[in-house]
Amino acid sequence: MYHEERLDSDLVGLAPVFVNFIDLVDIPAVRAQLALMFGQMASQAPQFADVVTRDEHVPGPKQAPDVLVRIYRPKGVKRALPVIYYIHGGGMVLGNVSESDVACKTLVRDVGCVVVSVEYRLAPEHPYPAPLDDCYAGLKWLASNAAKLKVDPNRIAIMGPSAGGGLSAGLGLLARDRKEIKIAYQVLIYPMIDDTNVKSAKAAKNDFYVWSRASNHAGWKAYLGKKFGQAKVPIYAAPVRAKNLAGLPPTYLCTGDMDLFLLEDLAYARKLAEAGVPLDLHVYPGAFHGFDSLAPTAEVSQRARQDIVRALRRAFKV
Repeated sequence: MYHEERLDSDLVGLAPVFVNFIDLVDIPAVRAQLALMFGQMASQAPQFADVVTRDEHVPGPKQAPDVLVRIYRPKGVKRALPVIYYIHGGGMVLGNVSESDVACKTLVRDVGCVVVSVEYRLAPEHPYPAPLDDCYAGLKWLASNAAKLKVDPNRIAIMGPSAGGGLSAGLGLLARDRKEIKIAYQVLIYPMIDDTNVKSAKAAKNDFYVWSRASNHAGWKAYLGKKFGQAKVPIYAAPVRAKNLAGLPPTYLCTGDMDLFLLEDLAYARKLAEAGVPLDLHVYPGAFHGFDSLAPTAEVSQRARQDIVRALRRAFKV
């Protein structure tokens, strides 16, 4: 049961298209399907003549390959700018930097900042901690090369949607505990942060658009490997398990009220608030998982993007 009557009016017509949109029974096939879809979208994407893009391969984790980062910068701006470290989504098993090109260029234009997007290894070929280790390696390189990149090391934000939001949350905890990198802000967009999907959510009788319980189960199983189903899953893999969130950076967290991750995201938001972490929480009525990227012209999607831009500009003081 999908409760279409609860959907935002701009999303109703799209809903049937996105029922079981992603099925992880055959992960390579889904990757190929999405590559084709995003390739077609890229051919129709707007041009950003005012944004300069370049790729770098930076040192990866110990005994692991180098990590690709894609750097986006406003053309002609030489002064040090705030920077967003962007982590793409994909359920821990899908996605790449190219699929986030438009999102990253839009952030550069709207926020007035640099964006560094990281390409991390994917599960199940590379389970936890490989994806998070890649993200940390790229972030450490960014912080260490702030002067060369002409970015402000005191204005680094981490950001990502879905699995990228989960990796951002894990990265925030990792950076806090290792004390090597200072994070000024984190933006968690319907983050994938709980391998149990908050057990109480199982009481719901409805399934979910785009990202179903079955897909979520498959993604977590691929990511955690032998750790899946165990009691002591690391907090950096499933951040909602963390008992102490004190010391994390100010956080923007958003989700839709028809998203599979609603309850786990609210649970994490509550823990952040209880720990005294400054929190900007947004829940969008009638919105399903990935609504802002799958239905970019919908009013609710435009509002969600504008809310994020305003929050980042406030955090960066730009």
